[in-house]
This record gives sequence, structure tokens and C-alpha cells, in this order.
Amino acid sequence: MSNPTAAILVIGDEILSGRTRDANMHFLAGELAAKGIDLREARIISDSVAGIAEAVNALRARHDHVFTSGGIGPTHDDITADGVAAAFGLPLGIRDDARALLAGHYARTGLEMNEARLRMARIPEGAVLIDNPISTAPGFSLENVHVMAGVPDIFRAMVASLLPRLTGGLPLLSQTLRIERGEGTIATPLGELARDFGDLSFGSYPFIQNGVYGTNVVVRGTDGARLDAAMARLARIAAAE
Repeated sequence: MSNPTAAILVIGDEILSGRTRDANMHFLAGELAAKGIDLREARIISDSVAGIAEAVNALRARHDHVFTSGGIGPTHDDITADGVAAAFGLPLGIRDDARALLAGHYARTGLEMNEARLRMARIPEGAVLIDNPISTAPGFSLENVHVMAGVPDIFRAMVASLLPRLTGGLPLLSQTLRIERGEGTIATPLGELARDFGDLSFGSYPFIQNGVYGTNVVVRGTDGARLDAAMARLARIAAAE
């Protein structure tokens, strides 16, 4: 049985403008690999309700899980909840349980529970909250779509809260061999190896270091014995003249 598949949708004009570098996709990929959920697709889109809705609907139809990052804060451009609600055709309103979480947090910190902060309690009807142990403002899951913050520390905390609820498959294993020969010289035997081990994936990543051409070959799969067998053959390819 194959592993569940996933996509990540990164939302924010600041990512597309180059002002902010996304770190959440890299983190999520590693966490999902360990859980046995295969991250198959990543998209970055701007702050647009229609764009978010379109992307969410496209991705949730193709994958078992969709993870979103960004756009659930207190400002006017935090519109991810609006876009997800639109994708599902559901009403969006302030939820009592989300409001209570925020009210408790701001009472403890001595900050005002103002209208802007109350925006973070807007949750689409029927969604399940995702715990946020850092800043309290919750994310939410709606069917197979999981909506989380864009701030990396908060995103990571939300992922840790969410993943125990999801069913994964076999963890993705990975091994790498550095070969100090160019891709062109190993392409044929590497292609034959990939055909013989069709249950594994092979990635070839060239480099130039101190004037030397080389290739890092990464082999991935869920069967440790098959991975070891492929790596043994790859080592023989590396050693061949």
C-alpha cells in the first residue's frame, strides 16, 4: 500500500517579493518523510482570497493532505481563513472556543483583546482547531486541509500538534553517495540501476568543488534492505573507471 500524499501551499506576498525566505516547506518535508506521508507538490501564491480558494481546491483534489502556511494573523492581509472558507463554500465566523483561547492568552499577558486580534478567532464552520502552544492563536483542519501560521517557530509547533492526528505510512529512508565524477560519465549505469530498482527513487545532483566535477547521488525508498542493495551497486559504479 502506497503512502498518503501531501502538498504545501505557502501564502504571502512577502515570499513572492523576495523580502522573506520560506523555511516551512523544508521543515515540513522532513517531518512528513519521517511520518510516512509523501510531499509531492509545493506552491507559493499571493495574498488573494480567490487565488487561495482556487489553489486549495486544486491541491485537495489531488492529495490526501494539504498544508497551508501563512496568512492567519491579525492584519487586513491575513486572509487565508477567508480563502479556505471560500474553497469549501462554508461560512466564516468568530468561534467561541477560539475566542476563549485568545481571551485567556491576552488576559495572562496583559494585552488588549482588540478587534484586530479577534480576527484570529475566525474559523470556517465545522473545522477542527490546531493547537498553537507559542502564541495561542489556533490553526485549523477542514477535511484534508490543514491551515497553519507562517512564522517558522509557530508553524513548527503547530505541525507537532497536528501530526499525531494523521495516519502515515512507511517512513521515507534516504542514503547519499558522493561520486567525484561528472554526471555524464555515470549517467548510463545510473539509469540502468534506477530501472532495476524501480521501487526506489534516484536523484543526481552535480557539483564543482576546487575545479573537480562530481555528483551526489541520493537514493530514497521505504525498504531498508532494497536501499542497501542499491547503494552497494552504486558504490561499484563509483569505483569503476
